[in-house]
Amino acid sequence: MRSRITIAVVLCVFLMTVPLWAAGEKTKPDVAAKPAVEKQVSARPASEPLGEKAKPALPAKPAGEPAETPGGYIIGPGDLLDILVWKDETLTRAVYVLPDGRISFPLIGEVTAAGKTIYQVKKELEGKLGRYVPDAIISVDVKQVNSFLIYVLGRVNTPGRFVLNTNVNVLQALAIAGGLHPFAKKGKIKIFRHEGEKTSIFKFDYDDVSDGDHLEQNIQLKRGDVIVVP
Repeated sequence: MRSRITIAVVLCVFLMTVPLWAAGEKTKPDVAAKPAVEKQVSARPASEPLGEKAKPALPAKPAGEPAETPGGYIIGPGDLLDILVWKDETLTRAVYVLPDGRISFPLIGEVTAAGKTIYQVKKELEGKLGRYVPDAIISVDVKQVNSFLIYVLGRVNTPGRFVLNTNVNVLQALAIAGGLHPFAKKGKIKIFRHEGEKTSIFKFDYDDVSDGDHLEQNIQLKRGDVIVVP
């Protein structure tokens, strides 16, 4: 009899705890059901904006680094420069480069132009004129090339000094001078080039170059070169 009562009590307790256990299972959050995207977002650094790809930082330009200076024609003594100051016709004028390489300009006096490019002269004039004319905009052009001189001497048909407005080589220069004299020593032509304190001498054999040999002797001439034909 006692065993039956005990079994009945245990059965009642079991039936009472089953509903409570089932309810607890329903209210428990489903951790596994979280989307995988949440895991990816949590792994992203807090400083990186969502949905934006991080861009690599560009290297900073060193302070005080000069801008590139464009090249171009090198001004020489005798050249005629046309200098235009925007919105100021009183300062606009044409000036010759003097034999010492300088030009004279109102308000700023003399400025060295020979040996510089047009861009360099322009920037220097703007910097000096800016003290008197704020935000001065200057345009510099070579109106006439007079400094590109070469000299052809000796046994040519028309020796002398020649003003050029384009680059020429030795053969072209000899043609400008009227060609060689019949008694010229074609194999002993020399080109003299004075640069600073140094004078270089280049040999030129007319027959070899004319036949297509030793074409390296047919050099490009520079301002002031002297060709001597014995």
